[in-house]
Amino acid sequence: QVQLVESGGGLVQAGGSLRLSCAASGRTLSMYGLGWFRQAPGKEREFVAAIRWSGDTTYSSDSVKGRFTISRDNAKNTVYLQTRNLKPEDTAIYYCAADRLWTLGQPFSPDYWGQGTQVTVSS
Repeated sequence: QVQLVESGGGLVQAGGSLRLSCAASGRTLSMYGLGWFRQAPGKEREFVAAIRWSGDTTYSSDSVKGRFTISRDNAKNTVYLQTRNLKPEDTAIYYCAADRLWTLGQPFSPDYWGQGTQVTVSS
């Protein structure tokens, strides 16, 4: 059983930054694609960014491209989401996820989810 635990969320003013982390336990995820999703109140969960197991390929949604950066440290079994220039519309619960088969050009279909971390951006 894999457990994904997010941290790093919080309250920040518009234009600010946060670094989200997601630590995995129970199994090494070095061969898994790792990603981030978010869900705002009253909205469906949406894809944010993903990174291939090797770390050499990333993909981000248009809404965060140029502002958010995904990275991973396989030695620490951890994936990160560095957010910059945050906007009020970025307010959401951010979820970490793992997909055993993900590669660029494929939909990210999680095998595992974290419990989420709240990000609130004030205007």
